[in-house]
Amino acid sequence: MKDYINIGKIVAAFGLKGDLIITHSLGKKTALTGVTALFVEEVKGSYLPYFIESSKAKDAEEMYVKLEGVRSKESAARFISKPVWLLDAEFRKLAGKNAPISLLGYELITDEEENLGPIEEVIEQPHQVLLKISLDGKEALIPLHQETLDKIDHPKKQVFVTLPDGLLDVYR
Repeated sequence: MKDYINIGKIVAAFGLKGDLIITHSLGKKTALTGVTALFVEEVKGSYLPYFIESSKAKDAEEMYVKLEGVRSKESAARFISKPVWLLDAEFRKLAGKNAPISLLGYELITDEEENLGPIEEVIEQPHQVLLKISLDGKEALIPLHQETLDKIDHPKKQVFVTLPDGLLDVYR
């Protein structure tokens, strides 16, 4: 099975010809240049490909997208609030290097040099970012902010953190 990365969701139809507005977490003003298909999760766990006719960046958090076969505001309405996914390889080309979502798949390493495993999900909150990992078979949420982040090694795909005392004990 191919790896899909959730980049955001469709929030509105735009205009009368079926254009869509997508909010995304790619961390930079971008269009889907070089991407042929976008995957829409119309039913939970089912990623249906839709071919992209055109896309245009609106700002660092939104873009306009025209999908093949969507020709009216009414036909675009069925996509509103649906999650949008990209293939991992396409996601890596588009994500901003400093965007929190670009840390997906990186190894999380503590200041005691303990490798906690790969980052499975990045949850952006107003004042911090939470990194979801699997710790001893359980879901663990690790806060990432100014006090906990030591460094990010992009070439080695590693995130180094100093965690509050006892945080990992909660999950073990």
